[in-house]
Amino acid sequence: MGSPTTQANPLPLSCPGCGAPTQTVLPDEAGYYTSTRRGLKKLIKPAKVEEQKVLDAALQKIGKRRAAKLGLQTMAGIENGKYTQDSAPEVPICDRCHHLLHHRTGVSIAHPSLQSISDTINESPHKYNHIYHVLDAADFPLSLLPNLHKTLDAHLRSRGRRTQEYKYKKDKAIDMSFIITRSDLLAPRKEMVDSMMPILLEILRDALGATGENVRLGNVRCVSSKRGWWTKEVKESIWERGGGGWLVGKANVGKSNLFQSVYPKGWHEETPNFDRIRNEARNQPFQLGVESDALSSLEPLVAAKPECHAPSTFDDTLSLLPPAQPESKYPMMPIISELPGTTASPIRIPFGNGKGELIDLPGLSRPTLEPYVKTENAFDIIMKKRVSPERIVMKPSSSVLLGGGLIRITPKTPDQIFMLHAFVPLETHLTSTLKVEAITAGERGMGINSVLKPECRHKIRSAGTFKLITDVTRRYAGALTRKDAVGLNPSRLPFIVYSTDILIEGCGWVEIVAQVRKPKMWDRDALGEMLGETPPEAPFPEVEVFSPEGKFVGQRRTLGAWLLAGPREKKVGERKGRPRVSMGSVRKSREGRGLGM
Repeated sequence: MGSPTTQANPLPLSCPGCGAPTQTVLPDEAGYYTSTRRGLKKLIKPAKVEEQKVLDAALQKIGKRRAAKLGLQTMAGIENGKYTQDSAPEVPICDRCHHLLHHRTGVSIAHPSLQSISDTINESPHKYNHIYHVLDAADFPLSLLPNLHKTLDAHLRSRGRRTQEYKYKKDKAIDMSFIITRSDLLAPRKEMVDSMMPILLEILRDALGATGENVRLGNVRCVSSKRGWWTKEVKESIWERGGGGWLVGKANVGKSNLFQSVYPKGWHEETPNFDRIRNEARNQPFQLGVESDALSSLEPLVAAKPECHAPSTFDDTLSLLPPAQPESKYPMMPIISELPGTTASPIRIPFGNGKGELIDLPGLSRPTLEPYVKTENAFDIIMKKRVSPERIVMKPSSSVLLGGGLIRITPKTPDQIFMLHAFVPLETHLTSTLKVEAITAGERGMGINSVLKPECRHKIRSAGTFKLITDVTRRYAGALTRKDAVGLNPSRLPFIVYSTDILIEGCGWVEIVAQVRKPKMWDRDALGEMLGETPPEAPFPEVEVFSPEGKFVGQRRTLGAWLLAGPREKKVGERKGRPRVSMGSVRKSREGRGLGM
């Protein structure tokens, strides 16, 4: 009896974890597969050795029943030299994805340009395409691409009543919506985040520039994949919309994590599988008129067939859009990693039996503080969970260091006291401004832990002076302006409370608050006569921020996260830590043993 022939299963066209094309030439690049890995051995079955041939022959002689009693039926897991349907292994990920998942090591890919993303979307086989512009809540709106809709020819509906819902270009319609991911970083409860939506919409409108003045923003969602906030609604909209859904955004904003949460796993629409019907009709025994009648009955259905189709082979090496994965109810999802630029190539996963597909695109280039941070602290500067900061009182002669000197905040307004709430995963340190200047000049050492590389200490420069322009008097006045208490109008108070949020790219934000006393009426009148105009009610306080190369810093209207979801206030008389235990039983036991107290 001859030995069974071996037929090796081919490698996947692309890695299901990062989407990189499969290759076995460059070990340091994405998509590389090592033949010695256990998962790959299950997929690609090597030629049988002589010992395996002897075992297969012995199993065939003793029969299946006796082999089952001996527990040998699953030893090889093969039949006629091929993997059986039940024992077929899952498609393994490439070596780079394996190291990212299990060892947290890897190299970022070269980020694509915005024009290459536009060219990729233009190759879409769908008539209707929807772009989900993914933003990060940690530093919102620094991750926004203001001119994305113009580059991609995406339609944003204006406020006009007669604005069309779709605009067609070359028989294709592309529209866009916004998704703010990781919204659980803003507040601990969903209701709190929903109350921030009016402020978030105004911040987004300002960041869009001239476009934001007349655009509708009813298509903005605050999503938390970790908590499941609004993921169900986004998933239902993806299913109902169908066509091509494209996740576009900067690197490390949470696109792959969002993909896993909003992809309609397990949802299946009972629509005709046209490829299966056509193959069954053609494989029937030939009879006169049977095949032609079967195929002719498919003509009206094929005309309405959805456009999404996963080819088994891919020969177009010039295409920017790789083939879609074979459709299944529970496909393998893209991997999630803290490394910026994990996704190397578009990942297409269809759903709904050809109804549509969701595509995860590689992240665009995003400025990051990683080159200036020590290697062991590279992942520590990324905000992963919500921070409950302590209130820091910064006086005129003091400064606040974040991360041991990575970011520095110094007051500029004389005789002004500021309150800081640092919503960042960096260690905060309040110190004298003179000490900070001496440390920066190298005249004295730093006695605190710093994530900044020593050779990058001289690269710390001023990122600019920022004014506290948001009036938050009503919120910070407490009972003075509350309607169920004193109920005063904020304009009658002798002070104004200003605030702003200083954004740090990829890390979080610092909420700064300052109370400014209004000028007296006679001072205002005298100043008005000198200037010839009405003076402002109160000057805006200012702070100066220092960062590496003077970059990675922004500003927005304050969200008021400290008042909305700050630390829990202690009750009067509340003790810190565990309550004291009564010592009566201990005293009695010691007296009974004659030990005394």
